[in-house]
Amino acid sequence: MNSKNKIRGYRNMLGMTQKQLGEKLGMTKQSYHNKETGRNSFSDSEKIAFKQLLLPMFPEITIEDIFF
Repeated sequence: MNSKNKIRGYRNMLGMTQKQLGEKLGMTKQSYHNKETGRNSFSDSEKIAFKQLLLPMFPEITIEDIFF
């Protein structure tokens, strides 16, 4: 599975739309969409914030699990 599909899958597990997750990460829906689809890269701080959202469901998850 490529990283774009993994990121979308984790977002879906969180039950969030692109707009909702973008807001959690401090960006617009369009900015988030561009990152989820691979047009732009997530910053390190955005990757950490995304991981923090997933920790309650996946206590052992790493940034590598999500983004690589």
